[in-house]
Amino acid sequence: MILDLKSPPKMEPVVGMLYAALENNYHRLKSIITDMSQEELDYKGPNQKYNSTAQLIRHLAYIDLNWLYRIKGDSIPEELENKYGPMLDENNNIPLVYGVSLEKLLSDYDDVFYMIQSICYQLKDNQLNTTVNYEDGKEATIRWGIWHLADHNRYHQAHINQLRKWFKEEQDDK
Repeated sequence: MILDLKSPPKMEPVVGMLYAALENNYHRLKSIITDMSQEELDYKGPNQKYNSTAQLIRHLAYIDLNWLYRIKGDSIPEELENKYGPMLDENNNIPLVYGVSLEKLLSDYDDVFYMIQSICYQLKDNQLNTTVNYEDGKEATIRWGIWHLADHNRYHQAHINQLRKWFKEEQDDK
């Protein structure tokens, strides 16, 4: 198998390369968590002081959803905001997700991912220079936004891998 960042057919070359990075990381995430039990999915690390894998998956879906609607130049519909949000809880933490099955979390994330895929098929390379509002009054290009989604996904994969390591160690100690 040859790994590459090849544009999907009928997708603009640069958009496609960025999308390929996003898609690769999305599939890698799914391979990392594919066999998780509910207990491991909800595990919050030693002394329960970290974000669980379930929280991180929902967080990734919500961030991706935010970028999708930034690219579209629209606000997130209330129905989707209620389903995936909020960004942070009242204590400025990633909201607690507990007892939600892996299948449900991935199905919800799949829905967001396919919406991003659809928008990437519509984007033209020259639109990647378009700036959108980011957080705290900053602006970012659409190009940076798509790259950021891939990078953000990979970043939290490291957290999930650490949670898996701790969970296994705790199970081995029992």
